[in-house]
Amino acid sequence: MTTIILVRHGENDWVKKHRLAGWIPDIHLNENGQKQAEAAAERLAHLPVKAIYSSPVLRCMETAVYIANRHNLEITQLEDIGEVRYGEWEGEKIKKLAKNPLWGVVQFFPSRMRFPQGEALREVQFRAIQALEQLTQQHPDDLIVVVSHADLIKLVLAHYLGVHIDLFQRIIISPASSSVLMLPANGHGVRVARINDDGPLQPPPKPSEKNSSEKKKKKK
Repeated sequence: MTTIILVRHGENDWVKKHRLAGWIPDIHLNENGQKQAEAAAERLAHLPVKAIYSSPVLRCMETAVYIANRHNLEITQLEDIGEVRYGEWEGEKIKKLAKNPLWGVVQFFPSRMRFPQGEALREVQFRAIQALEQLTQQHPDDLIVVVSHADLIKLVLAHYLGVHIDLFQRIIISPASSSVLMLPANGHGVRVARINDDGPLQPPPKPSEKNSSEKKKKKK
């Protein structure tokens, strides 16, 4: 059984600016993203990680370094687990893209979406799954880490959960979160052990706290 921990890269300033970074070079983790990556590495430090793979995109590689340093391992870059190629949309603001008629396709019918001069999401899902299946054959009894991107991780999880690609946007993958797949080399008994784990869960506010907060908002 291969255990694959899928880690999303940490935060960068393009996320805060709500812009689509894609494969644009030299987009580093920001200060908060570095802290997130360090926290992710800390959560994985006690695990018997045998190999670390990363998207070639800089923000993933920087995140992977924090994890690799804890295990004294080298990082292997894999283009097939790299970011979606967004084509003409790359670098644009989400606010602007949301006005494009194709935005609705991305959100509700992603199986039919091809980004202008870029990839189809179904192609991204296929290449990512092929890459993970190959890693399963290379590491039949190992625990490995794969550092990648939100959309790609969501597409992969949807596949192994048996969820149609048109519903993959229902899955949330936060910066520096970990999701865990367990894939036997013989193809039987796939398990999704964890999704979007980024630390201790916080309880919802108590009714009294919630009501007090709402009253304050109304007074304003």
